[in-house]
Amino acid sequence: MASGFFALLDDIAALMDDMALATKVATRKTAGILGDDLAVNAEKATGFLAERELPILWAITKGSLINKLIIVPIALLLNGFFPAAITFILLLGGCYLAYEGAEKIIEYFLHKAHKNNQQVSVESREQKPAVDAEKAKVKSAITTDFILSIEIVIIALGTVAAEDTLIQVVTVSAVAFLATVGVYGLVALIVRMDDAGYQLIKRSNSNGWQARLGRGLVGALPVVIRILNVVGTLALLLVAGGIFVHNIDYLHHLFPALPDWVKELGVGLGVGLVVAGIMALFKAFRGGAKTSVS
Repeated sequence: MASGFFALLDDIAALMDDMALATKVATRKTAGILGDDLAVNAEKATGFLAERELPILWAITKGSLINKLIIVPIALLLNGFFPAAITFILLLGGCYLAYEGAEKIIEYFLHKAHKNNQQVSVESREQKPAVDAEKAKVKSAITTDFILSIEIVIIALGTVAAEDTLIQVVTVSAVAFLATVGVYGLVALIVRMDDAGYQLIKRSNSNGWQARLGRGLVGALPVVIRILNVVGTLALLLVAGGIFVHNIDYLHHLFPALPDWVKELGVGLGVGLVVAGIMALFKAFRGGAKTSVS
């Protein structure tokens, strides 16, 4: 009886070791996409009033957790019964990420048009409560997180595809949870670094190394945000391009002499510009249809 109990404990310990090892490997495999996820979400979590940053970030974090609760079981079921659907979903998500990245670049180069849009948006803000604008940005951030979460879950699932179902479930769930907590914890630190700087200045009475560190944190935040804007845009295009390059055999073998990141960036930008063009035509067609009806 006792020997059977200890044998059970030994089996449980071995299973826990397998799960820990699988989770470690999966986390290492997803490190790149987690870095992209951090850059994208940090960029999306900035631009709010200071007192609204943490509540909005918490709303995005809750949305991210809900995304994982939806994605993980669906990914596991599809992997077991209809694995071809995973590739199709990834490609659709890649189109969305590429479009977001290309749209940011288009807005940058069409700066005069963007200024006109800003004037219109100022007038609309007088009629539209600020809470609606916050909800729109939170919704956009959660949607982007959904696509990035699919990529994270699929990569994690791919590392344990040959393992037992229980190890797959635990590993993918652990990676998904750690991704949300780790990414948004770091985002919170980034967006509140100026507050930490002000506290250091106040505590040191504006003297000494703490005050210098505090002023450095306050002054660094705008620079960090500008860098995150660039890095977040590049990350969107790289992730999107990576989805297409790794899942379409023709693109995978195209231009083998090029570094992977150059190919992925070029493919992501190309797809994004095509999708942006289609969306522009659709909006123009819809606007023309509304004008003719009125």
